[in-house]
Amino acid sequence: MSADPTQGLFFRDALLVDPEALRESRGHLLVEGGRIAAIGPDLTPPEGARVIDCAGRPLAPGIVDLGVKIGEPGERHRESFGTAGRAAAAGGVTTIIARPDTEPAIDTPEVLEFVTRRAAASAPVRIRHMAALTKGRAGREMTEIGFLLDAGAVAFTDCDRVVTDTKVLSRALAYARSLDALVIGHPQEPGLSKGAAATSGKFASLRGLPAVSPMAERMGLDRDIGLIEMTGARYHADQVTCARTLPALERAKRNGLRVTAGVSIHHLTLNEFDVGDYRTFFKLTPPLRAEEDRLAMVEAVASGLIDVICSMHTPADEESKRLPFEEAAAGAVGLETMLPAALRLHHAGQVGLARLFRAMSYAPAQLLGLEQGRLAAGAPADLVLFDPDVPFAMDRFALRSKSKNTPFDGQMMQGKVIATFVGGLCVFGEV
Repeated sequence: MSADPTQGLFFRDALLVDPEALRESRGHLLVEGGRIAAIGPDLTPPEGARVIDCAGRPLAPGIVDLGVKIGEPGERHRESFGTAGRAAAAGGVTTIIARPDTEPAIDTPEVLEFVTRRAAASAPVRIRHMAALTKGRAGREMTEIGFLLDAGAVAFTDCDRVVTDTKVLSRALAYARSLDALVIGHPQEPGLSKGAAATSGKFASLRGLPAVSPMAERMGLDRDIGLIEMTGARYHADQVTCARTLPALERAKRNGLRVTAGVSIHHLTLNEFDVGDYRTFFKLTPPLRAEEDRLAMVEAVASGLIDVICSMHTPADEESKRLPFEEAAAGAVGLETMLPAALRLHHAGQVGLARLFRAMSYAPAQLLGLEQGRLAAGAPADLVLFDPDVPFAMDRFALRSKSKNTPFDGQMMQGKVIATFVGGLCVFGEV
């Protein structure tokens, strides 16, 4: 149900999840003019404000999802700005950071301006775009980073196409450094990773699947860290998934390099055995890892070594998934399932709510220079009210995304969004 964003909103008796201060506390929150006006345990609703009784349920900053694939332009049959926006609102995601791996790639200011207009006209949530690091994502010539920044690009990445020419990458990083632009890399050694559908080990051997060693990720990150040390650029590793990669990440941070890292919700909550009998909804890039790696990623999120949790939302149509495992498209949708999947870590006592939302909201917003992701006076009223304890069975056909390729189909999950607000406007839910 929509409401006038200029009308005051008063959230009464909420569990306020503050990811900036890493604190959870009972209290009230007042929204005026689309922004958070006040927070505290002793507030009273001003005259004329609409009161929402939270009954002790969590109220947190809306999720800022870094790395969402949307099919516009070129693959609108998989996902549109409208369907992605509605899925995001239902999942508590208030800001989508869209990837440039479209057809054509978002590699010129003209394409960027086109998708920016389309997104603003079609989606109920905020959508910001990353731009390609090299033209056509081909790894041969860097894009016009300065012009793309002026047109609104928040970061630069070739997504899962690793730039193999080290000289091209070093030049792009040096130029990005001169503009303080963020470069997002995909840490994989491309030769070893080519054609892989699983992580090497006994399971992949028994299933006869082409596999890649976890060392391919470590080698990819080591190369990128060397270039970051040489150029001084800002760098974010989009997905760190292996325990062997973490020492290199920790050393880079300890040495003062401007390096951050993310992990997808699927690599935090699933492992290689979930592939089972060649279930293609579990085919991801990078592939699902061993349980020991998954647990190491959870601990790295809890400690803050890994900064960002993302959905890595990658829609795929039925035809591209109904193929033998090796040939099937990689990726899974995650805009609507990210929050309930993340709450598995909360219910298991592994990661607290404030730390989860630091990784899902505050850290990605800070990384990209956005004012979202905070529960503080003056911040945009991009909020999610949810009940972490409601159980439900995931039905992929109930998802709002055009594509239904979720690995959580049929699984029991816990935690549902009650309402989502963008700038004080209710974009999902009935409150």
